[in-house]
Amino acid sequence: MATTTLSSREFQQNANLAQRAAHTGPVIITNRGRPSHVLLTYDEYERLAGGKRSLVEALSMPGLADLEVEFPHLRDLARPADF
Repeated sequence: MATTTLSSREFQQNANLAQRAAHTGPVIITNRGRPSHVLLTYDEYERLAGGKRSLVEALSMPGLADLEVEFPHLRDLARPADF
């Protein structure tokens, strides 16, 4: 994966170049020599963000078996209605 670095001026002048470069890896856009933004393809963004998952996929993620979650009992939540 190749990383491309463009100044904000270069990016503004040639956005097509940045889009093509994003297909081979992230494009770092700098402002006054410091990284300020990263351009990715949408597929790469979805991969990094986890994409869309079903509830079954989310609950079957590795490491979830080690979590301890306590759910309150319904009797602890219920109370008489105030009228």
